[in-house]
Amino acid sequence: MEDEEYTGAALLAACSALANPHRLRILGALADGRQYVSLLARRLGMSRPLLHMHLQKLQAAGLVTGSLELSEDGKAVKYFEAVPFALRITPQIVKASLPTLPDTGKTDPPKTDADKTDPEKEASLCPLPTPGCCSSSDSPCSSPRS
Repeated sequence: MEDEEYTGAALLAACSALANPHRLRILGALADGRQYVSLLARRLGMSRPLLHMHLQKLQAAGLVTGSLELSEDGKAVKYFEAVPFALRITPQIVKASLPTLPDTGKTDPPKTDADKTDPEKEASLCPLPTPGCCSSSDSPCSSPRS
């Protein structure tokens, strides 16, 4: 990755991909050259489906590439190799990437007074409905504990 490639999405993808010990082990194994999936799975002690999941994440981040080749006996073999990269993150690079960050859509609206709960009242409520203390069997109990 070059500095000019640091869009918010690219930065998130690279950091997310590298934030997993399995994916770091995969990158370490691929540092010596390309390997096919079955051999890589055996060397890492990982199932092929789990390895594929991690390889897809690394590939989506642009850190590895995969190619399908035919072996001498006619079987399709998937090879992966690490893409040369250097990841340099500074506060200025992070700041420059902010306008291009993807919208997560998970922003909580500010709380209003109506949303606030009295901690003493909340602590006195039953956590689960129990026979004889609930006003309704469908909803959690709102009666004070006895």
